[in-house]
Amino acid sequence: MNSGLYPISNKIIFTLLLFLSLSSLAQETKLDSILNDYHNHPEQVLVAAHRATNPNYPENSLAAIEESIRIGVDIVEIDIRKSKDGVLVIMHDKTIDRTTNGKGKVDDFSLAELKEFKLKFGDDITDEQIPTFEEVLQLTKGKILLDVDFKLEGEAAVRQTFDMIEKYGMEKQILFFLYDFPETTQYQKLNKDIKIMPRSYSRKDIRAIKKLEDISIIHIDESYYRNGTMRRLINSGYRIWINALGKYDRMENQVKDSGFDALLTRKYVNVIQTDLPEKLLSYLRSKNLHR
Repeated sequence: MNSGLYPISNKIIFTLLLFLSLSSLAQETKLDSILNDYHNHPEQVLVAAHRATNPNYPENSLAAIEESIRIGVDIVEIDIRKSKDGVLVIMHDKTIDRTTNGKGKVDDFSLAELKEFKLKFGDDITDEQIPTFEEVLQLTKGKILLDVDFKLEGEAAVRQTFDMIEKYGMEKQILFFLYDFPETTQYQKLNKDIKIMPRSYSRKDIRAIKKLEDISIIHIDESYYRNGTMRRLINSGYRIWINALGKYDRMENQVKDSGFDALLTRKYVNVIQTDLPEKLLSYLRSKNLHR
């Protein structure tokens, strides 16, 4: 009688192992699918959530980042500053006045003091705290790309940031945003595996950026957008980042699809940063422009 039990037990064990393997694979390929689109599918438009903004949680909070991951955002933009005791923290403004129940400059407080404040969502005080950069890395490892909007100055601060990224082996998940593209080579020397995203303020800047090595993405402004220039960049393997922030997001909030339709008359862009990530994802998927 026992002989018939062993094949069944083996089948159960095999099924469980297969399920566990597939679950593990699904976790591993969440980031892989984003990177595959980033490098190999320029026709796919990637969505960047500005400060991880969404309708449910405070900007630049762990909860907002987690929500971005859940809904399928490709890139979360975060802002890095430093506490009084030298810890990298996530905060857009120089002060905590607008976004927390406290007042004062970020770098006037130690990390322990910053953690005493609560992030605001609109006029409401939430239970969310100011995150550290390390907490963000721990949350996002293997799940999403991070656009690091660096609010500090100097190579020492960049080195500290890169060291933290290296600690978690997350170089391939980072887009390090540079306002001043001439600094690109300086910071590439610190870690060649961290992608630098330079900002271009003109077509002249684009020509200069194209002379730099190992650049895969350029942040542009619509003021100098030209179809021919951007088409050639994409055909050469660059990602073109543009913002829906402000005018286009406002239009979208007023009339569905109006803002995104207007923005995508600039048809040779393939990364869009928005304060409306869930709406943009839905829009792009309806156009077969996002997986």
